[in-house]
Amino acid sequence: MNRKHVISIGEFYHAYNRGVEKRIIFKDKKDYKRFIELLYICNSHSPVNMRELYRKGETFANIFEIDKENLVAIGTWCLMPNHFHLLLKENSENGISKFMQKLTTAYTMYFNKKYNRSGSLFQGVFKTEHIKEDRYLKYLFSYIHLNPVKLIRSEYKWKEVGIHDTDQVEEFLNNYEYSSFVDFLNTNRIYKKIINIQAFPAYFLNTKEAIKEIHGWLNFNLQR
Repeated sequence: MNRKHVISIGEFYHAYNRGVEKRIIFKDKKDYKRFIELLYICNSHSPVNMRELYRKGETFANIFEIDKENLVAIGTWCLMPNHFHLLLKENSENGISKFMQKLTTAYTMYFNKKYNRSGSLFQGVFKTEHIKEDRYLKYLFSYIHLNPVKLIRSEYKWKEVGIHDTDQVEEFLNNYEYSSFVDFLNTNRIYKKIINIQAFPAYFLNTKEAIKEIHGWLNFNLQR
């Protein structure tokens, strides 16, 4: 795939992909759990062999204790039933490409074996958007974390018209397990090891300011 931009070390990118034909790629909690596990373990220069790791007696929690040199820095992540979003920083040459290939290949192998299928699971090569402006990079921290809002009501188009029942949405986001939003709430969740917020610009002095920024978008209406 020929990209419109070159992925360069030190630059920031919004990476995403969806299931082929928009199919569901996470059917149950175990599927989400495996992908989250892979977000951590695939972010390494070393090969990934999940079967071998479990054969050695590794547990889900132990996976997050493995020391490694990361290919990329992950700022935020969010999994939806048929797609996913990642905010990444390139740490080493071809780091994002290597990470995404390892991630999607490992998950496809897991998914195809579990559901007795074959062939591609994702819609072609992963997509990336080069983030050139600070304002847009800051915005993506909120955009990615607010994706699950559409799971509450399909008619929600918060980017265009804003969100009015914010209490319901805030409660939902605070309990949505499949994104890094919860890790911005000063929790000790094991998934927190996936992200490296220190590798990104210090837009927020503390996590409270980050949450305040995200919540601010819940009341935002571009048409005002």
